Order: sequence, then structure tokens, then C-alpha cells
Amino acid sequence: MYKAAVEVSINEVTPIIGNIGLSSVDSLDKYTKTIDVIVGATEVLPGYDEHYEKVIAKVRALAKKSNENGVRPLVLWTSGCKDYGVTDVDGAPNLKPHTEESPIIPSLDFLAPRANSSMRVFENKDLFDAAVLRPTNVYGGSSSHWGLWFELAAEIQKSGKALELTVDPKSIIHGLHVDDCGEAYVALAEHPDRGKVVGEFNISGHTYETARSVWEALEHEYGIGGKVKFVRPEDAKEQTPPSLALIVGYSQWVSSDKIRDLTGWTDKRMLFGENISAYRRAYEAVAASKTRDIGRVDSVRPFLENLKE
Repeated sequence: MYKAAVEVSINEVTPIIGNIGLSSVDSLDKYTKTIDVIVGATEVLPGYDEHYEKVIAKVRALAKKSNENGVRPLVLWTSGCKDYGVTDVDGAPNLKPHTEESPIIPSLDFLAPRANSSMRVFENKDLFDAAVLRPTNVYGGSSSHWGLWFELAAEIQKSGKALELTVDPKSIIHGLHVDDCGEAYVALAEHPDRGKVVGEFNISGHTYETARSVWEALEHEYGIGGKVKFVRPEDAKEQTPPSLALIVGYSQWVSSDKIRDLTGWTDKRMLFGENISAYRRAYEAVAASKTRDIGRVDSVRPFLENLKE
């Protein structure tokens, strides 16, 4: 808990230490009696349904106290773009991006509870306004789940062994720098017309990359040219495990035109493959420091590794 508070303080944010339960709500009074915006960006997999109930109870309690003091909060609730499932690959004739109008049909069963529970945030109109945000994967800093790209490349460099992938090299890899993602949240929080912010918003980079282009950047960066091979499933000795395919072969193009048109927000940082050296250095520095975000990602790994085809 103390380490988390230090990390927040480094970013010039005042940490308030509490817990997910309701016991710490009253202690907030000495800091503030009103809240303008509440951001929900936590996740537990598996077990999201139960986690949602605990968090929304806390959010409602905070919103109730704020309302009693004259301020109705805005809640920005985080789900994820995988709520929509997958799109076709780059170059496919019928390729279209997922938009906020796309049906919520997760292609991964374990994500269904998150997709469904997140929409329930709109059931709390008595206490707050809400928006459900669906960002893509993020990179920069710890690179979150995309740290796996660096781990795989480093292992190839160390072992000298080739990696065969049974994923389509044209799979769309659509990510976003974590700082750009944070600025998108701020853009919605600061928008003067609350009525237009209520709803659903995708957050994504201005364009996508492909599995092949990302690996080409990694091969150049790590000096492992020719070590990553894309093979047809029927020709492979082993299939790429779902835990890897979920990162390096999950094809999805996500439109973020809605938030751009409403707020003027845009992503500014370079794409993952365009600035791979800088993102690698950042990842390695954060990984060496063993921050809580690295621990969070590592804690999910065993669950993902047990996923079935």
C-alpha cells in the first residue's frame, strides 16, 4: 500500500489510502466533501462480477456523499475494446473497425462478465452520470500486457531459438500510448457538456500496426532477424498458446472517432513499432523496479496461460 502511495506521489497526485470496502468513505471528509469525477480502472480476472459489485458499492457511497454536498459526479468506468470481439485482418475486403455502435460480443468467454457488468454502471442515474470507456491495449512505461512482446524478443535473443507463430501476420495490432490514453480520460472529464459525455467511448491510436510489422521492429531492435516465423496451423509442430495469441495475434481495429470529434483529443506519441527502442528501455526500467503494475500483470499470467483453444 505504501509503495502504491509513493508511485502516485511521484506523479504529483495526492494519495488517499483506503480499501475497496465502505469503511474508508467517511475518512475522505478531511480531504474533500465533493467529487467531480470518479475513474474506475480496476480489474479482477476471473471474478469480475463480484469485483464490480464491490467497486460500484464504493462508487455509489462516494457519489452519495458528494451529492449531499451539492455536486453530482461523473463516473468514467473502464471496460475494454475486446468487449466487441475481433475484426478481420489487415487487407481483408470487408474490413471495418469496431465503433461504439458495434454489438458487445466478446470472443473470449472470460471477458463476458466484464463486458456485461460494465454496462450496468448506467443503472445508477440516481447518483451520478456515467461513461463506459473501452481503450485498446496500452504501451509505454510498463507497457502493461504488451510487455510480453519484449519478454518474447529477449528470450529469443538469449536462447537463439526461433519462434514459430500460428497467427496471421496480417493480424491487426492496435494499441495506444498509456499517456495518450490518460489524456483521453481527462478530455472527457473536462468537457463542458456533461450530457454529451454520458455514453460509450472507444480510445485507440490514430492507426494500427500488424503482427508482422511489430515483429519486424522487434527483430531489428534485438538483433534477431529471421528468428520469428509465421506458419500455417496445419504445418506447425505446436500451436501458439492462447495466452500468447491473445497479445501477438488478436486482430482488432478500433475506431475512436467519437471521442476525437467530441473533445478534440488526439494521440500524440509514436506507434509501438515506430519507437520500439524507447518503449523497450522504459519497460526494462519499470520491470527492474518491480512496480505494482508489473505485479498486477504477472498475477494474471497464470490464469491466461491456462486458457484453452
